[in-house]
Amino acid sequence: MTAHVRAGLRHEVLDANLTIPQAGLATLTWGNVSGVDREAGVFLIKPSGVPYTDLAPDDLVTVRLSDGKIIDGNLRPSTDTETHRCLYLAFPSIGGITHTHSTHAVAFAQARRDIPVLGTTHADTFNGPIPCTPDLTPDQCTKNYEYNTGQVIVDMLDGDDHQATEVPAALVANHGPFTWATTPRTSLEHAIICEAVADIAINTLALAPTAPPPPHLLARHYTRKHGPDAYYGNPDTTAAL
Repeated sequence: MTAHVRAGLRHEVLDANLTIPQAGLATLTWGNVSGVDREAGVFLIKPSGVPYTDLAPDDLVTVRLSDGKIIDGNLRPSTDTETHRCLYLAFPSIGGITHTHSTHAVAFAQARRDIPVLGTTHADTFNGPIPCTPDLTPDQCTKNYEYNTGQVIVDMLDGDDHQATEVPAALVANHGPFTWATTPRTSLEHAIICEAVADIAINTLALAPTAPPPPHLLARHYTRKHGPDAYYGNPDTTAAL
């Protein structure tokens, strides 16, 4: 069965996946991006274990959103596919998801620590700490592990789509970051920012174990880029990575 997805989505997902290694977010094939077409009821995702240099548009796998059935593609989808599907089902605002094993964000995940807000670089994108989930239970790892990986994020955010929009990223304990946005490309940008602020946070905490910034400064930086009074950037330009 061939699925018809919205024009441009396949190339958006492909380009975002190809940018993962360019942005230094992955070793080998440790990362994937997906994009959803909610009208068609499907999402596209990177195939499992395929090197980024070998990826072609037709290699992307089309998965049905309702039940996870593969409906187009000759390769196995990413092993993280069910995690992506869980997040799409829980949060209607999400149009794209990125998962990587980037070094500094994974360090926080393995330490089971939120990435704290220590300055304006973080606050420009994330309106609060990037939270880390609780550990998955033995039962969650034994059955439906990948779906449960998404479910612990959903539970941590109380299934709140607004909360997911305010902080479009989470760390899965001992695993790594998942980031999301309205498009695959922007979800990747959030992954890049997540890794950058994790790196900055580690260095900041090494210099000053307690370094609380003024809350009013953080609020100012978030609201100048997000919400009805945002004034950062120009609408007719595309941000460069």
